[in-house]
Amino acid sequence: MTNIWWIRRDLRLTDNAALHSALEAGPTLPVFILDPALENLSPRRMDFLFEGLAALDKELRNRKSYLIIRKGKPVDVLCNLFDEIKAEAIYAEEDYTPYARKRDSLIQKILPLKLIQGQTVHHPKSILKQDGRPYTVYTPYSKVWKAQLSKIKLHPAPEDINTPSGIHSEPMPAFKSSPLFPAGEHEALRRLDQFTHVPISKYADDRNRMDLDGTSALSPYLRFGMLGLRQAVHATLNAQLVNQNSKGAEIWLNELIWREFYIQILYHFPHVAKTSFNRSLTNIPWRNKPSEYEAWKAGRTGVPVVDAAMRQLKETGWMHNRARMIVASFLVKDLLIDWRWGESWFMENLLDGDIAANNGGWQWTAGTGTDAAPYFRIFNPVLQSAKFDPNGDYIRKWVPELRGLNAKQIHTPWEFEIQIPGYPEQPIVDRELVKERTLKAYSISKESVK
Repeated sequence: MTNIWWIRRDLRLTDNAALHSALEAGPTLPVFILDPALENLSPRRMDFLFEGLAALDKELRNRKSYLIIRKGKPVDVLCNLFDEIKAEAIYAEEDYTPYARKRDSLIQKILPLKLIQGQTVHHPKSILKQDGRPYTVYTPYSKVWKAQLSKIKLHPAPEDINTPSGIHSEPMPAFKSSPLFPAGEHEALRRLDQFTHVPISKYADDRNRMDLDGTSALSPYLRFGMLGLRQAVHATLNAQLVNQNSKGAEIWLNELIWREFYIQILYHFPHVAKTSFNRSLTNIPWRNKPSEYEAWKAGRTGVPVVDAAMRQLKETGWMHNRARMIVASFLVKDLLIDWRWGESWFMENLLDGDIAANNGGWQWTAGTGTDAAPYFRIFNPVLQSAKFDPNGDYIRKWVPELRGLNAKQIHTPWEFEIQIPGYPEQPIVDRELVKERTLKAYSISKESVK
């Protein structure tokens, strides 16, 4: 009897618990379903996904297997395929988004769908307080997460996958490759190996510098499971052994734990996908000025660091994490625009767009989320720019109009009364108005729910 390996967000052969379980049960058919829900993905993320599927198919063919692509609603496709090949069971890596849980629950009522933990190191239900409630503050969560961490034994990629021949497949979808982020497991593993051998030792010092390649840039690969979190944690722990005096590996491990923290927040509190986690901040009277929102999206705010980051996003589908915090704070706290507008734009453009991580990051900056930055904390983009892009190299790369300015001028050209052709003469917001206006808006919401 043949088993179906239903691929969703686990485009890899190494340490794939669902694939491993399917192979233990017998001959296995790798299947990816072109779910109509995928139409909600941005074109850029769709290209990355399809390129990853093509890379996976190539690796499968090297192992006497191949990828079956079918199109339609998962429940319909699986019912038909199950009968067609007289399958015994369906194996899939458990996914924790509200859509995935609803979809899988429906299918489990009809078919023998076996959900295998593999997306996270710890299942969202396994890290709980003594009273059985989920953690909503990162630090105690991370301590329990680490305390429960046992030695990770990775499953190697199978040498052979015994797949029945002659099963119909839709053609591989066309895609446009990203030169900065080639998709696939091979590239993900190469980047992980490269990062954990040298850059990770400098991660503590370099990770906030927007002008340096100090981060792993692995988030797109983690998003689609071309790299698993278990693999990333395993490599980090090995790096800690090698670099015992370096804080870099420890800090990067904490960043990986943040990913799981937000996954379990979405799992236990699915309402965060639509509204504020903090109920007292659900009625903020946003200004939501369309012209300012459009200027923010286009990188035309007149604040160089904000414009550089937004242009980087539009051009590459990626943005430095420090830059993400700066532009998010600017949109929400300086312009007083609903954080959900920014969350939506990020999901539209980010290669690593993930509902849990993206929502968690936006609500953290907005001060509306779990374990969020205090709502009264407002980033000063100029100070952030000078500190984390001291020579202005990041700005020069993405805002070519400003390349002729020196390290002092480039962060605040308006203060030097420098007029640059084609660039705003003044920022679109007067920062002297920001703090009082924002605190008043947040206070109105807090008062409204008393």
